[in-house]
Amino acid sequence: MNERDATVFPTSSPLPPSPDKASLLDDFMDIFYAPSKVFARRINKGFVIPLLIMAVLTGLIFFANRDINEPVIEAEMARSMAQNPSGPQLTPEQRAASMKMVSTFGVVGAFVFTPVTLMIVGIVIWIVGKFFDSKQTLGAACTVAVFAFVPRIVEGVGQRVQALFVDTSTINSRYSLSLGPGRFLDADTVSPLLLAIVGRIDVFTIWVTILIGIGLAVTGKLSRTKAAIAAIVVWIVGGLPTIASALRG
Repeated sequence: MNERDATVFPTSSPLPPSPDKASLLDDFMDIFYAPSKVFARRINKGFVIPLLIMAVLTGLIFFANRDINEPVIEAEMARSMAQNPSGPQLTPEQRAASMKMVSTFGVVGAFVFTPVTLMIVGIVIWIVGKFFDSKQTLGAACTVAVFAFVPRIVEGVGQRVQALFVDTSTINSRYSLSLGPGRFLDADTVSPLLLAIVGRIDVFTIWVTILIGIGLAVTGKLSRTKAAIAAIVVWIVGGLPTIASALRG
């Protein structure tokens, strides 16, 4: 075979281009504007270190926003007692003690339960993906979960900024500072089920869902359509615990 024949009929298939090399910091930054590249770079890398970084960042954000979270906790406790008048009614001192305990456990939980939550989300992504013929590994699914939730850090910082301009006494639900229709619903009067459903429609939850879809397409080798449908299923599954809680209430 002459040189011309070798050019027209190559003896071997060209190797696919290797993903761009980047540091972990680059991956956390690039997820905002080049998520496909991030998931391609991270597909065969471990997710443990990014997971721990997310846990630390989430815990620090929760600690910084504890003055925002406390009114929410107090309002939730008040609504719970109002919905169950036959149950034990706490005195102001008991309520204050409970508030302090819940707030403390909330900060600790933000550090401890974030890794557990993200791994559960990763498992859900992996399972849902299999129904759409995803080639994604469980490790890659957990990686997608970790990096898809990076916008939640921005959400926490945004809530901190909002608190500088909003009367914290008006904060009476977890959706009071959200960027969605749930922000405009009064948690004291609206149906808890409606609030749970509408609360899933906000900028950051949709952002996370889109990133999950992109991650499924890249790491699971799915078409855009299948990845989008799978991401919507994950979005629905993610709202089930809140909806179940609202139904019990």
